[in-house]
Amino acid sequence: MVILKNKEEIEKIRKASRCAIDVLFYLKKFVKEGVRTKELEEASADRVNRTGNIKPAFKGYNGFPYCLCVSVNDEVVHGMPGERVLTEGDVVSLDFGVFYDGFYGDAALTYKVGEISKKAERLLSVTESSLYKGIAEAREGNRLHDISHAIQSHVEDAGFSVVREFVGHGIGRNLHEEPQVPNYGEKGTGIRLKKGMVLAIEPMVNMGRSEVMIKQNGWTAVTKDGSLSAHFEHTVAITDNGPEILSKL
Repeated sequence: MVILKNKEEIEKIRKASRCAIDVLFYLKKFVKEGVRTKELEEASADRVNRTGNIKPAFKGYNGFPYCLCVSVNDEVVHGMPGERVLTEGDVVSLDFGVFYDGFYGDAALTYKVGEISKKAERLLSVTESSLYKGIAEAREGNRLHDISHAIQSHVEDAGFSVVREFVGHGIGRNLHEEPQVPNYGEKGTGIRLKKGMVLAIEPMVNMGRSEVMIKQNGWTAVTKDGSLSAHFEHTVAITDNGPEILSKL
């Protein structure tokens, strides 16, 4: 069941979402050559601990042991922070969720470490712009897969592929609510979008083929062909005035 949110609830989700993106922006200065990914985890925890009654949403969620997902290069989502050292040319996807005043917020973005290849630069650019193509379709009266189709067509026109095993989602009092928001789909299909829906829209885009597999840690998804992957996410409310990005400072 899709849970519609009122204005007060959307404002609470906005506060949570802004906290999430604040942490991701804060982490930018740490994403550089020689840094271990566990240092990003430590920095995110420190940032949250200094911001009051805010809890990291992912730590302990279904057993995930960290506050922050750190996915490097061929890691798509749910990368685990650890001893890995970032090197020049890496791409690093960071995904962070927040629980605040009874509601969740969620955001993700991908940073580069130093200079990266032109094709990798394009992967990041296309993935981020596909997010905004999807958000533009998050309007009352549209269909859910209008969002999905906008993301997929933009990505595939650029020669990349969208991940199908992982999707966006509704968000509110629960981190993951209905509906699921796939990054592929046929325009004009899916449920009708309504005012009060809040969606975490999150294209995950691979440079090569779309298939992924899970590493032995049971969490981290990686591209099957070893190609690079990128991930961007915003929490978005459908309002009378169109889509409103709640995870925006």
